Amino acid sequence: MENFIYYAPTKVIFGKDAILSLGKEVSNLEDQKAMIVYGSDRVEKNGILETVESELDTWGVEHIRFAGVKANPTVAHAKEGINIAKEFNADIIIAIGGGSAIDTAKAIAIGAINSGDIWDVWQGKIKVQEALDVACVLTIPAAGSEMSNSAVLTNEETMQKVGLTTDIYRCKFAIMDPTYAESLPKKQIACGVVDIMMHTLDRYFSPKIMQHNHMTDAIAHGLLKTVIKWGKIAYDDPTNYEAMSEIMWASSLSHNDLTGLGGGRDFSVHQFGHEISAKFDITHGESLSAIWGAWCRYVMDTDIDRFVLYAKEVWGVTKDGEDGAIEGIIKTEEFFKSLDMPIRIPELSCGILDAKTLEELAERCTRNGARKIGTFNPLDTKQVKEVYYLANC
Repeated sequence: MENFIYYAPTKVIFGKDAILSLGKEVSNLEDQKAMIVYGSDRVEKNGILETVESELDTWGVEHIRFAGVKANPTVAHAKEGINIAKEFNADIIIAIGGGSAIDTAKAIAIGAINSGDIWDVWQGKIKVQEALDVACVLTIPAAGSEMSNSAVLTNEETMQKVGLTTDIYRCKFAIMDPTYAESLPKKQIACGVVDIMMHTLDRYFSPKIMQHNHMTDAIAHGLLKTVIKWGKIAYDDPTNYEAMSEIMWASSLSHNDLTGLGGGRDFSVHQFGHEISAKFDITHGESLSAIWGAWCRYVMDTDIDRFVLYAKEVWGVTKDGEDGAIEGIIKTEEFFKSLDMPIRIPELSCGILDAKTLEELAERCTRNGARKIGTFNPLDTKQVKEVYYLANC
């Protein structure tokens, strides 16, 4: 097992009526002014926003709303929120929603207390050391941003989708009530399940030298099997509390680094998906499921044994070698299809892509050849393009 440092400081308040702890938690942080960040009007219609505001009122915390977060959160919207947070002198940014709302809140928390353009911060051109407090009321089990040290923004002008990793904006606390996900559209549930799986698999397929971490592998296998079982149940019946509880907790564990301790990260599939998502404004989860199988088939010879282990432990495959690896990939794709998720690019709203577009995606993915993608099998621009071509068939 590789050396590691594990840091997961977010306090989790989980279960029905967990939101009744929100005011007290904000008060414990000694924050007096809260900006509430959210996206759709779903949180207004189902009463979550009203409950959040009531809790803040009870504890004497002044608050304002900032709505309009998109599925692929944008830097322009974050900048708007930063200006409002500065004018309001916010102490804490509270997100209601999933990864998009939380990532926007994280960006606002940095921008409201630091000088310079937030996009320059996101690209690593400006280093920052502090942020406002961030908290969340999770309503979409998916991204795991509620416990992770990462966030992603899209620059619509440059069509770039970029992630930032830093501990300074980790959520101080996360309210997780599975009943808040009951009103989710089925597509969002499906996309969330895929994202949870990918956050685990992008750690699972790490370089062979980093794979001697049996405890972590066991956690990853258990999480994947749990999500596969209960994710389908939640997709079919979003009101099933047990199912939604399982995938909501899994979303946090999948991206707080627990499933990668002692190993490495690959995240190739995320990089491939980000370029598709940024260019065509396609939902993150769909971009992942559309690429995963092609990436697997392209790189599996790098370490067939790892793919066989995944197939056996997660899917119960009994075959060895290439046959076993392929069967594990196929079973994963069949699961995606059972959630009505795409497994190839032509199944996305962008449709089949021409050669010029595939070339552009590959160039953007590797920053015009300045970097390789992933660690399991680092891919250059030519190889990235070949994966895109494979997924485009």
